[in-house]
Amino acid sequence: MPKEKLEKLLRSSEAFERDTEGVETLWKSVGERMYSLQAKERHLGLGDHGITTYFSSNCTMEDAEMAQRFLDSKNLSAYNTRLFKTQDEGSRSKYEVRLASVNKEDKATESSDLLQSLGLFEFEGHEIRVTRGDYSPLLLKVRENLEKAKAFAANDNQRKMLEEYGRSFQEGSIQAHKEGSKYWVQDKGPIVESYIGFIESYRDPFGSRGEFEGFVAVVNKSVSARFAMLVSVAESLVASLPWPPAFEKDTFLRPDFTSLDVVTFSGSGIPAGINIPNYDDIRQTVGFKNVSLGNVLSVGSATERSKLTFLCENDKDVFLKYRGPSFEVQVGLHELLGHGSGKLFVQDDKGAFNFDKAHVINPETGETVKSWYKAGETWDSKFSTIASTYEECRAECVGLYLCVNEEVLRIFGHEGQEAQDVLYVNWLNMVRAGLLGLEFYTPETKKWRQAHMQARFVILRVLLEAGQDFVTVSEKVGADGRPDAQVTLDREKILSVGLPAIQSFLQKLQVYKSTADVDRAREMYDGYSAVTDSDPYRFLTLRDIVILRKEERKSFVQINTRLTGDTVDVLQYDSSPTGLILSVVQRFPDDEDELEREILELSISDAHFWENQGSR
Repeated sequence: MPKEKLEKLLRSSEAFERDTEGVETLWKSVGERMYSLQAKERHLGLGDHGITTYFSSNCTMEDAEMAQRFLDSKNLSAYNTRLFKTQDEGSRSKYEVRLASVNKEDKATESSDLLQSLGLFEFEGHEIRVTRGDYSPLLLKVRENLEKAKAFAANDNQRKMLEEYGRSFQEGSIQAHKEGSKYWVQDKGPIVESYIGFIESYRDPFGSRGEFEGFVAVVNKSVSARFAMLVSVAESLVASLPWPPAFEKDTFLRPDFTSLDVVTFSGSGIPAGINIPNYDDIRQTVGFKNVSLGNVLSVGSATERSKLTFLCENDKDVFLKYRGPSFEVQVGLHELLGHGSGKLFVQDDKGAFNFDKAHVINPETGETVKSWYKAGETWDSKFSTIASTYEECRAECVGLYLCVNEEVLRIFGHEGQEAQDVLYVNWLNMVRAGLLGLEFYTPETKKWRQAHMQARFVILRVLLEAGQDFVTVSEKVGADGRPDAQVTLDREKILSVGLPAIQSFLQKLQVYKSTADVDRAREMYDGYSAVTDSDPYRFLTLRDIVILRKEERKSFVQINTRLTGDTVDVLQYDSSPTGLILSVVQRFPDDEDELEREILELSISDAHFWENQGSR
């Protein structure tokens, strides 16, 4: 929609009549930037390399790295923080670390040890002030509704979970959210599943800050029964992964694994599966949960044959028939045995190691392990900018590696020729996804904009490197006379060529992760992530073709619920822009005026900050 038409729509709205000045203020603050196509405003990044609201626009990667070292020294998580450089003086600058919380002032009555980390600090010659109260009005509504939810909790684990989540958002304490997550993991087999907080770090250019999201979903019992069978054999499957036993958790913590139908998922995107919590210490000692989002899977797999790109005609029918079932297998293995596997070697604050430092051999070097995570370091803080995509790549490789297992395929209901077709389509889908992922690469900055897409491209490169014409990617002319491309995979060579390549690559991924070997990990991963025209595959040219042939982006129109007495009514909407807008409007009928006011205040507050700094 042209900018002039959008502005005309705003001025003819009821909201404009009720609050002309407020809507004018909002429009002035966002109108230009909504339509801007300046180079740095096309993608997420730091400083001159992109935009982000996790950092002020004058923050660079060096600032982010320094701030992470400071947070590590204070044992503070970056998940619920933003960083603002308030005074730029080179070797001695001033910064503000803002924690998202309801509380804005120090509360002497709080039991949280977070209070010791608030205030003014000197660090590496800089002045850093840690404050809280970021997004306070919105988090207050979250806190209030979590309190209401406690009355409907099914058990003590759920009540304690909600209580700790509320305390986390009230105080700004990630430690409280971790405590809530422990109760969540221990709440086995609920009928209604939910999670909320600062969760995934995909959108932070530095890779450490979490996007706030929440979901509510209902368990699909029949599909979940299959996942329960997968959990029952998980220990033997984990033992078959291609790294030495010392690089695996001492004890496999058997998780819940359920198939859920999403009622609502609030965030910038809706995943097909989730493995949470993302706190490595909890995953290593308490456990985790896996969920496959069934109604998201079914929507995501819907494609007409005529719109199926980059496959030869012989592959299209089998691909359409088995893409949904194969993706279910991949998501299950990815979440349960991908994200759920592997050990981090850690030295705690007392100097103790969680592995036998004198005897554990690094299979990549043949020597004893030389590196590990020190006290205060986490996976996200150590691997930062590549942490998310690297971990997604590792989980995807686990899925490919284990989907050849006949028992796994049988658990999902596939045997004989059907099982072989599901296996083939899973591998074919991965290499096609690697080609499609080029849409999310920005040549001007040489940066990837999406973690999963980068991971799948890396896997495509690994399988191309395996040679023997196992995977081919070629340019061609389409039936419409325009440039086109085609990807093929030799199904007869999956076990003989593809599997050994993934096995070798997967071991490297895990060993570098376990040993905190960031340098080797970056060298390898960045090498596979490179997109150039200097190699035989001409990936930059292929990217142009992918953009030319890209499919229309899917819109997920989510249902709504309404309580009428003791009855819950389900409200469904058309799969259209009108349905999407209506679903949002009807989701917050009682909060509309208040939310408008709070969002306006937050927008004005940030605008005033930049006016005072002399920068936008």
